[in-house]
Amino acid sequence: MSSAVARRDDRAVPLIAAAVVVLVHLVGNAHYGFFRDELYFIVCGFHPQWGYVDQPPVVPLLAAATQLGGHSLFLLRAVPALFAGAGVYVTCRLAAEFGGGRFAQAFAAIIFLFTAVLVSFGDKVSPDEVGLWAWPYLALLAVRIAMGADRRLWLLAGAVAGAALESKYSVLFFLAALCAGLLATSQRRVLDRWFAAGCGVAALIALPNFLWQWHYGFPMLELLRNGQNEKNLIAGPVLYLVQQVTITTLFLAPVWVVGLVWLLRAAPFRFVGIAYVILIVEMLVFHGKHYYPANVYPILIAAGAVPIEGWTQGRRIVRGALVAYALVFGSLVLPFVLPILPEGRFVDYERTIGKIFIAQRATLATEHNRESSALPGDWADMHGWPELAQAVKGVFDGLPPAERARAVVLTRNYGEASAIEFFTPDVPVISVHNQFWLWGDKDFDGNALIQIGGSCFAADHLFVSRAVVETLHPKWAIGEEQDLPIAICRGLRKPMAPIWADSKVYI
Repeated sequence: MSSAVARRDDRAVPLIAAAVVVLVHLVGNAHYGFFRDELYFIVCGFHPQWGYVDQPPVVPLLAAATQLGGHSLFLLRAVPALFAGAGVYVTCRLAAEFGGGRFAQAFAAIIFLFTAVLVSFGDKVSPDEVGLWAWPYLALLAVRIAMGADRRLWLLAGAVAGAALESKYSVLFFLAALCAGLLATSQRRVLDRWFAAGCGVAALIALPNFLWQWHYGFPMLELLRNGQNEKNLIAGPVLYLVQQVTITTLFLAPVWVVGLVWLLRAAPFRFVGIAYVILIVEMLVFHGKHYYPANVYPILIAAGAVPIEGWTQGRRIVRGALVAYALVFGSLVLPFVLPILPEGRFVDYERTIGKIFIAQRATLATEHNRESSALPGDWADMHGWPELAQAVKGVFDGLPPAERARAVVLTRNYGEASAIEFFTPDVPVISVHNQFWLWGDKDFDGNALIQIGGSCFAADHLFVSRAVVETLHPKWAIGEEQDLPIAICRGLRKPMAPIWADSKVYI
């Protein structure tokens, strides 16, 4: 084969990989139902702002854009599918930049496709979806610049970093780690005026969201503090490292471990390996959840595929065995991160496949009571929302016309509030949780309120009367949405304004 043909084939591998990954996600993503956070993103996006209490604006706007023509789970989840495709494309290009050929690129793509946390980022809308592409692309640009490319590429890197910052703030930790890795090696020479200009581009793109957070007193910082003190489970160093191996698919994680060792030993790319170590230290110091640094793993997977290609040069049987191994064990894990099995069959599959996978639920738990359901937390949280909205609408429509004209629905959390606003937009809903609290009480006058659950400010002593009219038992829903009472409260005893001001829940 001529060198020109080989180069064309090398360029084809990333495109084929991207097409396969997008297709897998398009086929596998649009099952079960809308995830709690997806509903919240859509609702936030329909109220466009430069920022929100708990997130930057890009993901909500993308999510809302997919629903302009009506409810579509397929279109919504096509967005993370496309980012997953872009991520695997860049991963292949990064493997090539590290010196890998066609096998390295293809093998890196296979590992990417079956790495659990990356599949999860590509199967539903979340702020992490943009990082599937942005983090490895930032690494690719940094490597190219370090290897002698035009340093004006820092301007492009700045634009990518700015877009990533407008999607999820945790990219700051990766950017800091990458800069520290450069400073720790001889590659520090590339941190020149173009690098400074790139930083300026990133800051300019991120500025509107920063100003929004500043205007509202940096609610994201308050939310993070509350989460660490009240909701999140904090993992120690050993457990955190175990979680990193687990979320990257136990049987496939050796590939990125090889990549980390190879990067630390390869002088031209050592700064990337150092960046990973620093990133994990940052996560431990600031008690980040196990998936916060996960978008770094395409970089290590790309690096790991390169020495594996070298070790197996001329050994087709060994390469075939490695590919078969990845396909078999990756496929075994796929139903845990892609909603491809009906609920009942998934429960049977989880029970059949072995205790090791069931045990991972406890190992990977990030919040209290998150896994108290028949299905894993994410799967369970895709159930029960339409039923909740319709039940609430039935109660709302049953109010006397005079009461209904002034009534609102109060929920405990943004998931319940978003489901009601999304599925039954004619029912006014308020909540004290995150962005909904900032949107206010919709001038509720205390006449009649439909309360979801038994918490929030609508306690018995605040109303003249409170009567439970229905209790929901949605099949497969997450534990906290089971046995859910719907009550009608009438006659608020105190003025609404001070109650609302004291009821904020940022968590």
